[in-house]
Amino acid sequence: MANINNPSKYLGNEIDYLGKVLEGESWSSTGGGWVWTLEQKFAEKFGIRYAVALNSGTSTLHAALEAAGVGPGDEVISPALTVIMDTTATIHSNAVPVYADIDPKTFTIDPTDVARKVSPRTKAIIPVSLYGLPPDMAPLMELAERHGLVVIEDNAQCMLSRYKGRLTGTIGHMASYSFETTKHLSCGEGGIILTNNENYAENVRKLGGHGFKNLRADEGRIRLNQDVFQNPNYKRHDCLGWNYRLSEFGAAVALAQLERIEYLVDLRIKSAEIFLDVMSSCDYLIPQWTPDGYTHSYYTLGVVYEGQEQIGVSWEEFRKACIQEGGDGIYGAWSVPYLEPVILERRFIKRCPWVYEKLQYDKGLCPNAEEIQPKLMQFKTNYRDLDLAKDKALALKRTIRRLNRG
Repeated sequence: MANINNPSKYLGNEIDYLGKVLEGESWSSTGGGWVWTLEQKFAEKFGIRYAVALNSGTSTLHAALEAAGVGPGDEVISPALTVIMDTTATIHSNAVPVYADIDPKTFTIDPTDVARKVSPRTKAIIPVSLYGLPPDMAPLMELAERHGLVVIEDNAQCMLSRYKGRLTGTIGHMASYSFETTKHLSCGEGGIILTNNENYAENVRKLGGHGFKNLRADEGRIRLNQDVFQNPNYKRHDCLGWNYRLSEFGAAVALAQLERIEYLVDLRIKSAEIFLDVMSSCDYLIPQWTPDGYTHSYYTLGVVYEGQEQIGVSWEEFRKACIQEGGDGIYGAWSVPYLEPVILERRFIKRCPWVYEKLQYDKGLCPNAEEIQPKLMQFKTNYRDLDLAKDKALALKRTIRRLNRG
């Protein structure tokens, strides 16, 4: 086993830009220019009119729902295999989470089941690009147009993937990205919303910035005219908002990451391909399927493990063996959201009792997701040295050989 360290991903202009923030007169996004520059560059990268940076990928989801007018009693459809944040953002809007099942090969939301779940109360759909793979967006957009729904792409795990020639983030009415530390583009914590809709962009910005009335779709600084802003008769707020603003420090780091984003994404793809090559001869490790016309940015490599049935080795035993052979710890997938205690045991109802008092989720709601989730293995792709990825893939290869012989 080689002793290869994983280089830092912060090897661009991060340190230089942070120094410039420290030298500046404003460290707040309300007066500085780093957040504004990040937004402009991010929107330009995707060919979208507006980008609004916030302090997390969860804040972006909540702000997007609120900006779209989602409110008490409205229903929001999201996949049954994803992180819980799509659910909690919905509940923070006093709306009702509705779960659609997944395609068992792609692990992404099944448009046919979404169609079955649409009701007169449905207001929005949150399709998730799981592990870096876009969902089937065309039927979702057609469904949204037919029923007057808002589609918010959750691309927290996806960067620069394409769906039938189009970049993810350019298809839905809004798109949410995360800059959390494990993501393709990261600054510790942060996120951004993309949209071509001026009204949505302005609403997101106001919702994330305390409801300051002078915030606009393309401008997040509020102290541009000190004579006006400091006048005692000046009225500042014309809507309810939260403090979801991204700091200038976070924006500076994210901007430096954005300058190298193609390189960072390419490393993840190449790392995944190394592991996929090892798995190609193993019939009980079944990778997430990438359909024709889709590209995958591999936030992680998702695999269904069928070893319990085929070789009599449990999920936990396989992971332990892989670590013994020098591999990285294999990650399990998050629980199906409605089976988490906060939802299953109805601990969320105090958020808005009159909306949630009769709401109950039970096991069996989305059978594909419930069957696949316990079998999922998530293999790390966040290697900045491909020799390290090869070393870890060889550990997987040794694991497979050892257990096959056993």
